[in-house]
Amino acid sequence: MARKAAKPKRQDDGEAAANRPSARPVWTGNMRLALVSVPVKLYAAVKSGARIQFHQVHEPSRRRIRYQKIVPGVGPVDTDEIVKGFELGQGRWVLIDQDEIDALKVETRHTLDLVQFVGPDEIAPIWFERPYYVVPDGELAIEAYAVLRDALKRAGRIGLGQFVMRGREYVAALKPCGQGLMLETLRFADEVQRAAPFFTSIDEEASDPELLDLAAELIERKTSAFEPARFKDNYTQALRQLIDAKAAEKSVEVGEEAAEETGGGGKVVDLVEALRRSVQDNGKDSGKDSGKTRPARSGRRKAG
Repeated sequence: MARKAAKPKRQDDGEAAANRPSARPVWTGNMRLALVSVPVKLYAAVKSGARIQFHQVHEPSRRRIRYQKIVPGVGPVDTDEIVKGFELGQGRWVLIDQDEIDALKVETRHTLDLVQFVGPDEIAPIWFERPYYVVPDGELAIEAYAVLRDALKRAGRIGLGQFVMRGREYVAALKPCGQGLMLETLRFADEVQRAAPFFTSIDEEASDPELLDLAAELIERKTSAFEPARFKDNYTQALRQLIDAKAAEKSVEVGEEAAEETGGGGKVVDLVEALRRSVQDNGKDSGKDSGKTRPARSGRRKAG
């Protein structure tokens, strides 16, 4: 039997390798849909370093201002003497040691199980919290990754599940993003306030038809494709210009006082066989309560 010719290397492989993210992933694990497991890495999709941050400096001494932990009537205290406190009200508190909090952390399972699928318009923007790019972890994961991406595109659905990252539990929404996938963490139900109470004073009477037509015409005239680069952070730019101007004029010397990546991996099982078995198993369980597959909400995020 003649050997199959080697697959020719694409001309853009070198360019793709050069453009791969250099940052460390914030999470490494497996996305799982029934019996199909896809090793992936998550990378932060947004960055916060673009904004200018200042430090406080004591101008007369030209030294940075530091903060001490001080108890009124006692003075500075050591870090190992500090515990967490939760105020119950009326001067009553509950004191909790850090070891007790650590014991409650959700077990770190590096798996995101997709347990439900919804339409893209079923989740209001207020529920979305932070976006991450989902990248296949290794060449063996690419085929299963692409099948999941294309299946979501064809179905026009968003996958939902829960996973643990850095000791905290998150609800995740998985959706196609260009050639890849994007994961967005969602807020829990008790983190979102109902809108109705804030709008009770607004008149429900219909708007004046003439004014409505004028507003609609103005909106239509200003409708165009979204261009993010069109919107500039004018304040930050002006602040940077001020810093550069002052640095060119005069600078001073200020005295100084003296993301988890875990072994992810996971083996990709035969994709076709896993999908077939998943569909068969789903057919057998179709009469059962689908809610049993949804993970119980535990390890609720608390301010540590």
